[in-house]
Amino acid sequence: MSNYQLVEKESFTVFGLGTELKSHYTDYAGINKEKSDFWEAVGKDGRLDTLKAIAANDYIFAVSEAVNNKMMYYAGVMTEGSAPASEESSRLIQFPKGEYLVVKGEGKTAEELNNQLAGIAFGQVLPEVNHVAYVGGPNTAVIMGERNGSVFGEMWIPVVKK
Repeated sequence: MSNYQLVEKESFTVFGLGTELKSHYTDYAGINKEKSDFWEAVGKDGRLDTLKAIAANDYIFAVSEAVNNKMMYYAGVMTEGSAPASEESSRLIQFPKGEYLVVKGEGKTAEELNNQLAGIAFGQVLPEVNHVAYVGGPNTAVIMGERNGSVFGEMWIPVVKK
């Protein structure tokens, strides 16, 4: 079984710049390519630097959420105030107070870490942990920093007791 924790978290807000994922939800290769292309674009065009400038901490959030029957994916930062006026695909994402499944990991790149955390959390931990359930809402991979040439972070998934 993978290393995970159940952690009580206060509510928090992430300001995210988003894109709609068009691949079928079972097309992992397609989804991962869309996510990779999105991160490359926000890194190159300066939007990621703009996000970092308004961040309340050093964490970078990769948020997945179903919105109006669309699979949305956001690059975001935690904010304590209001967000700047921005493009149409940006929004404030509210994470509720409550219990979260937390899976820790490390990877060579942020992209590798995001994919690894999602795979472990949704593919291994959630199916094995039978006293809690993910019932939807936003979930996020959180890039927390770098050490010894690797990127480290956590997956945060809101859960409820069964």
